Amino acid sequence: METRTRSAPAGKVKALDPIWSEIRKEAKTAMTAEPTLGSFIFATALNHDRLEDAICHRLAQRIQHADVDAVLLNQTFQGVLSGHQYLGEVFRADLAAVFDRDPACKRYLEPLLYYKGFHALVTYRFAHELWNNGRHDFALYLQSQSAHMFSTDIHPAAKFGQGIMLDHAHGFVVGETAVVDDNCSFLHAVTLGGSGKETGDRHPKIGENVLIGAGAKILGNITVGEGSRIAAGSVVLNDVPAHVTVAGVPAKVVGSAGSAEPALDMEQTWVDDFGGL
Repeated sequence: METRTRSAPAGKVKALDPIWSEIRKEAKTAMTAEPTLGSFIFATALNHDRLEDAICHRLAQRIQHADVDAVLLNQTFQGVLSGHQYLGEVFRADLAAVFDRDPACKRYLEPLLYYKGFHALVTYRFAHELWNNGRHDFALYLQSQSAHMFSTDIHPAAKFGQGIMLDHAHGFVVGETAVVDDNCSFLHAVTLGGSGKETGDRHPKIGENVLIGAGAKILGNITVGEGSRIAAGSVVLNDVPAHVTVAGVPAKVVGSAGSAEPALDMEQTWVDDFGGL
């Protein structure tokens, strides 16, 4: 008689989560290599069943204050997650972006434990959902704490896609009506700001797969086309076409983007392939 293996009850089948599984393996290795940090690594990673729970714990520990302690922050984050479960997918896309694009990042564990760019981005994502749910004061509190702890100031009303990398992130500033599409990469000291005292829609709109170099300032309600590069130190005051490189003060088109996916390739050198335009 044919013997069949019984399947586990549907409610007990665990979904495959490669990133979380890898983080747990990395955490066990790290605890062995650095036992002094064993309790910290265990509390942050191995003491949780889901990546989402580990992120809530780590972020609450980092931005807690005497006014709002880690327990209350963790509870608030968990409440946001319960109503916005898609955030788990977004967190994984952001972690993968750091791992894939930052040559200094050797493990998924590193952004979770240490990288303020990832922590600032997650703080924004919680603040954004709170803002959208009408909890403006708590959202602004998180923005303030992120600015204080991570030197990264993202207005909670701004809109970001997923697969975002904030490399170092120090000095990263984003205004209220800015929009950033999927799979963009930002170096430190980037500003997506306004150009005066106007109200309403006044901040940049960044297309998919854009790479923005260190210290670049994109100002006003302008559009940066998909697959473009903004050179370090540039000041962008006008719309940028898709798939080009702009540089200078004020920024001008100086060549092609150099690749189909500049934000993923992270190539910041420039070849004058437009004949000096």
